[in-house]
Amino acid sequence: MAQPEISSVPERSADPGSRPDLTVVVTLFQEHATLEELHRRLTTALASFGRSYEVIYVDDGSTDGTFAALERIHDGDERVRAVRLKRNAGQHPAMHAGLSRARGAIVVTMDGDLQNPPEDVPRLIEAVEAGNDVASGRRTSRHDSWGRTIPSKLINGMLRRFTGVEIADFGCAFNAYRRDAVEPMLGAIGRQKFTKALVLSGGASVIEVDVGHAPRHDASRYSPLRLTRLALHVLAGFWPQPIQTVGILLGTLCSLASLAIGTYGLVFWISEGNFPGPLLLGALVVAVLGIQGFILALVGEHLGRIQRVVEHRPLYLVDREL
Repeated sequence: MAQPEISSVPERSADPGSRPDLTVVVTLFQEHATLEELHRRLTTALASFGRSYEVIYVDDGSTDGTFAALERIHDGDERVRAVRLKRNAGQHPAMHAGLSRARGAIVVTMDGDLQNPPEDVPRLIEAVEAGNDVASGRRTSRHDSWGRTIPSKLINGMLRRFTGVEIADFGCAFNAYRRDAVEPMLGAIGRQKFTKALVLSGGASVIEVDVGHAPRHDASRYSPLRLTRLALHVLAGFWPQPIQTVGILLGTLCSLASLAIGTYGLVFWISEGNFPGPLLLGALVVAVLGIQGFILALVGEHLGRIQRVVEHRPLYLVDREL
């Protein structure tokens, strides 16, 4: 059994000539029920594409027998590599574990829940081979609830604004990359939760490719709280000087609102002789508390990221590797 390790740099094959043309990195969490179907469909699509390939499955601390299924798949297919993390580290740290081991010149990333159709992998690869650094998956006919799609649109809008890259779907994990576009960003991938936005922010060229999106076979793992934390992560990770900007913007708005309320109260008091103080004061207090809460949340995100960097916490520990 491999010793626990922290992976932060790309691994290299001892024989460069043995490197495959393509690497597919698949992140898994509690996917025992669909893993064999996923592997069958993925290898069928790759075999028909006519390129040499490897598949790296990363088990993000599953407890449902996912890694036992990976062992069986690995025993029957020499092109399969598998990594099991010691605990559930999250989608992007798990993606880092796969990307840092990828040997192919083109790397495809995808989730293992079969919402990403494996049959679309060749289309993403062809888009990169046409001369692009990144083929960005764009989910068509999304099968997600409004509780997922509305926050997703908000986060996509923020990322377009902050990165200056006009693509529609930053949240889609089904993408293809040139490996030399990913490698300079490996030190930040995982700590930054939007891998595609991070790669594109470095100047990589991108083309969008429409990909299918199937319904989930179980409940989404992105709760409203987790989506809110992702939005704060975008603000802290991609927005330059966010606290100062938010402070100036909200301070200006609050000043204008206070001026308007004060003017209204003065006019009402003069004309009616009865100033509605309690109601307006209560509304003002609630507004100020809301602003303070948002700023504190943003500061908390920054402080949490600084703490993780200062303490040099590992993104993940590898339990076993096949």
